[in-house]
Amino acid sequence: MSTDVTGSGTAEIDLDNSAASRELLSAFTASGYFEVVRYAHSPTELTNLLDRGAVRATIHFPAGFERELLAGRTPQVQVLADGTDSNSTSIIFGYANLIIANFINDKLANELGARLGSPAPASVDFETRAWYNANLESKFFFVPALIAVMVLVISMILTSVAIVREKEVGTIEQVMVTPISRFEFILGKTIPFAIVGYIVMTMQLILALLVFGIRVEGSWLLLYLLTGIYLLGNLGLALLISVSAQTQQQAVLTAFLFMMPCVLLSGFIFPIDNMPELIQYATLLNPVRWYIEILRGVVIKGVGASVLWPAIIGQSLLAVGFILLAAWRFRKTLV
Repeated sequence: MSTDVTGSGTAEIDLDNSAASRELLSAFTASGYFEVVRYAHSPTELTNLLDRGAVRATIHFPAGFERELLAGRTPQVQVLADGTDSNSTSIIFGYANLIIANFINDKLANELGARLGSPAPASVDFETRAWYNANLESKFFFVPALIAVMVLVISMILTSVAIVREKEVGTIEQVMVTPISRFEFILGKTIPFAIVGYIVMTMQLILALLVFGIRVEGSWLLLYLLTGIYLLGNLGLALLISVSAQTQQQAVLTAFLFMMPCVLLSGFIFPIDNMPELIQYATLLNPVRWYIEILRGVVIKGVGASVLWPAIIGQSLLAVGFILLAAWRFRKTLV
């Protein structure tokens, strides 16, 4: 768990393709704070990469960058960052400003200016823009993620005691003699809590609009459909806990045992890119991680399924897996 921002995935477009622009880009990558993972060919491609969450920042060198710099005029460098994470974006902008200032002072002003005998280069006009969150307000980062966390808590706590409660009060025997299949039993225990989860999510979206002014920029239908998949995954995991526990107290404590790492490793507070590589792979099994990506994509960015398909596939596989495990684990026997 770390709030440091290092190795930020970055896309770059160099329309100047000069020695100065390449040297400045090398200064970015050598700092350790930026890792260029994509080389774009147009500004539109940079925007698409930000939409998909493929990168956290972009660097744009316009044509004439070196010419303007050596002529003593003010060149431009544009850095865009994904403003849905306001804290990381502020840090990224701070790193970028420092790198450019050091580069101009130590490299261009001293070496190129002296070697070419040109006027002392002017400072770079550094334009920063936080995509989707121009004012870098933290509410756009925390509120959608908080919806995912609250739906997780409600669905896990309520459902984790659904079956074990019947064990404690002695009604599980009546369930075992009924002519229903395991999947029918699981659905009967899942649907009511899924409805509760939808109610909680809807109330939070209303509060997000009324209190924080956060609107759903994308499709409501897509959001509710993908929320259903998220709920099924959570309920399946909770039922798996419930059928394995012997008491309600044991079920609730086990649910909290699962919820804490789910929240901490979801990207809600700590960026996943900053975690050790092994932990990053472990987050692929975390349903909260995928749902937070979906929420921020639909609510803040306004993107659709064509952009969110990796998160949709990950969320769906986890939901199916948890439901099947819960159905397999449940036995309509006393053994």
